[in-house]
Amino acid sequence: MAVLQSKLKKGDEVVVIAGKSKGQSGKITRVITATGRVYVEGVNLVNKFLSARKAMMMQREPGQIQAEASINVSNVMLKDPKTGKPTRVGYRIESDGSKVRIAKASNTVLDTIKKADKSKPAGKAAPKKKPATKAKSE
Repeated sequence: MAVLQSKLKKGDEVVVIAGKSKGQSGKITRVITATGRVYVEGVNLVNKFLSARKAMMMQREPGQIQAEASINVSNVMLKDPKTGKPTRVGYRIESDGSKVRIAKASNTVLDTIKKADKSKPAGKAAPKKKPATKAKSE
């Protein structure tokens, strides 16, 4: 199974766009890239049954508890920092060479992924040097 790289990170504010929790929003508490799933705070709550033995180990009361279940990453979208509506996430290379994560709808910079490397020039890569050619002798 291939590991999926998610554009969403722990701590991002997201909106659920599909499923039984559609329309709800919350912060991402966990991202599981191996299965492409996320846990969102207060969203997709399910009833779990805590046995007396497990409850004693956790020092809690046995019985029903509500816990968050994972949601597929395709069913959530980032909440735009400016408008509060769902938006896609993209990447952009800044003029100083740093890579930033942006909200596509408002073009707002979310955070910096990769700092600018001072040793390399900004923009395109340096041109390759051509090997010296020998003059033909006749």
